[in-house]
Amino acid sequence: MKTMGDVAVGDSSTIIKLHGSGALRRHLMDLGLIKGTLFKVVKVAPLGDPIEITVRGYELSIRKEEAAIVEVA
Repeated sequence: MKTMGDVAVGDSSTIIKLHGSGALRRHLMDLGLIKGTLFKVVKVAPLGDPIEITVRGYELSIRKEEAAIVEVA
């Protein structure tokens, strides 16, 4: 399974599924990370956390643990 954290800087991908449950999953869905959404990885912090992505026309920074539950194609 390829996750959002595996996408290289400058590459785009599509969200396939959100794993996990509860508040974290709901939070990511509220931010616009839902099945079929296209995103682009803009940059990654020097120590690898957080990851900045462009999704639905805005920039979003998410933690590595959040990116690990987002399956991408």
